[in-house]
Amino acid sequence: MIVQMQLQSAALRNSKLRGELINSLSAGLLPEETVVVSQVYYQGLTVRHILCEKHSKIMDAMEKLKSGVRFSDVASQFSEDKARQGGDLGWMTRGSMVGPFQEAAFALPVSGMDKPMYTDPPVKTKFGYHIIMVEGRK
Repeated sequence: MIVQMQLQSAALRNSKLRGELINSLSAGLLPEETVVVSQVYYQGLTVRHILCEKHSKIMDAMEKLKSGVRFSDVASQFSEDKARQGGDLGWMTRGSMVGPFQEAAFALPVSGMDKPMYTDPPVKTKFGYHIIMVEGRK
């Protein structure tokens, strides 16, 4: 029997974890089946974020989000970059983002303003602290 697993989560894309899965299969720790492992990579995302240089300020923004204030409103009030107008960064492609930001963004599910799913805790990069939300994939 062939079982095909699509590794869509960032955790399973992690080469160490993927290696452990393959080793477990090889060692017979999983049923004697042939497992074909394939990866599904999205190349682009529609991203919003809130960027703050100071940790205390990003945590204030996080409190606002958790209290139900719209992501775009919090971004307009708190973000310290060009994305101040609602946090919209538009379409971004794999390789165009700094490492920790990209890793977090591609791990997030798609969500909208009505029920936003965002990074919690914020992601630290060389630019500061980010709260990231993904609105689309392609």
